[in-house]
Amino acid sequence: MKRKTSHWYLPLDQYQPWLEQWILNEHKEWRSNVYGQCKSWLDTGLKPRAVTRDLNWGIPVPVEGAEGKVLYVWFDAPIGYISNTKELLPDTWKQWWKSEDTRLVHFIGKDNIVFHCIVFPAMLKAHGDYVLPDNVPSNEFLNLEDDKISTSRNWAVWLNEYLVDFPGKQDVLRYVLTANAPETKDNNFTWKDFQARNNNELVAVYGNFVNRALVLTKKYFDGKVPACGELTDYDKAIVNEFVGVKDRVEHLLDQYKFREAQKEAMELARIGNRYLAETEPWKLAKTDLGRVATILNLSLQLVANLSIVFEPFLPFSSKKLREMLNLSSFEWTSLGSISLLAEGAELGEVSLLFEKIEDDAIQAQLDRLARIKKENEAANYKANPIRPECSFDDFMKLDLRVGTVLECTKVPKADKLLQFKIDDGLETRTILSGIAKHFNPEELVGKQVCFIANLPPRTLRGIVSEGMILSAEDNEGKLSLLTVTPAAKPGSEIK
Repeated sequence: MKRKTSHWYLPLDQYQPWLEQWILNEHKEWRSNVYGQCKSWLDTGLKPRAVTRDLNWGIPVPVEGAEGKVLYVWFDAPIGYISNTKELLPDTWKQWWKSEDTRLVHFIGKDNIVFHCIVFPAMLKAHGDYVLPDNVPSNEFLNLEDDKISTSRNWAVWLNEYLVDFPGKQDVLRYVLTANAPETKDNNFTWKDFQARNNNELVAVYGNFVNRALVLTKKYFDGKVPACGELTDYDKAIVNEFVGVKDRVEHLLDQYKFREAQKEAMELARIGNRYLAETEPWKLAKTDLGRVATILNLSLQLVANLSIVFEPFLPFSSKKLREMLNLSSFEWTSLGSISLLAEGAELGEVSLLFEKIEDDAIQAQLDRLARIKKENEAANYKANPIRPECSFDDFMKLDLRVGTVLECTKVPKADKLLQFKIDDGLETRTILSGIAKHFNPEELVGKQVCFIANLPPRTLRGIVSEGMILSAEDNEGKLSLLTVTPAAKPGSEIK
């Protein structure tokens, strides 16, 4: 039913020239997916956008003549960013929204890019007194096992369940989610990849280096940081590789390239593993303990750097590592230093930083998702449409009977076929049926089945089949044989 109504509009078209300059020329550093979507809207040409709705719920429009109207949610929601700040900080809220040194950043999903990059900035520009977004690092979508994450369908990794199934492994999930973050395109979370990144990266690279450096120090220097002697050219080359990590990680974080920043942090552990593999302190221990001291001192300094550089990504593991190093406090500005641990400082208790995740733990998660998928399919099941009408006379031509299974065997070299010998009340007949993957032939002997008795004989695999056994297929593709209750005499007609 159509009715006449009036609405209020945001004149986005009037702000197109300014938005083109502000976004396309002044914010080329924005992520390609964000910049591209904005450009697409601007290239199409902005039009006035209705900011009111005729609904019986929502925020009433505070204008005369707008009785019964409410604000469009994505016109109202960004205003809530400001009003929430004002409610939380009634005396200082303006310094967050009107100060030139404020950096406004929106972390959102790709479906909300237009509202935070075009609509809200136009609103702020129209008012004139508020800061504009500095960046909008929008992510694309993250799928779960090749299917869209959906809380309503229970197709998700629930944090409370994860912490029960993987106790103490908060950082593993953080690491994998960052490594797979859909920063510029859709990505996929799989439990197999989760296991592989834990076992092959956190355990085999990061954890392995930390454990070797600390255990060797315990073994050769009673768990105390050894003195650093004169550095070789190779030592200096290694130091040069990791002293610049602070600038590299900060640069990537400032660009909201979290995946690359975490990868850069992991590169420190790879450097450490390579350093120990090349210098082989366990071999030198018998002949040159002074050289071993230098190697392990540098290795421990690198471990200490790892506890700092991974703080933004793996805070729980970083805290645990600092406890093993007896490093009570740290400063981000110290990242890259080769004197974080003093000579003679005693290490704490050494334990594994990360643990291998076994196949059975992953299979349990895959089995859970498989159950959920079946439950969703069952909940959404709809029967196939009814076939075209069949005349009563045509139906009556079918001779439907009850038979008793005398013998049932698999047909050789045919995975799907079972061969039945049926008592049809007149004689015995052979029927082939493609249901071998659903039933054990031995269990069908003695059962009563329903079959079509007057189909023309058909030869399959050199065997003449004289009829068709009837079955029902459910939404999962499972078959159930049609039978009668109570039992009927073989040859009874189905009417």
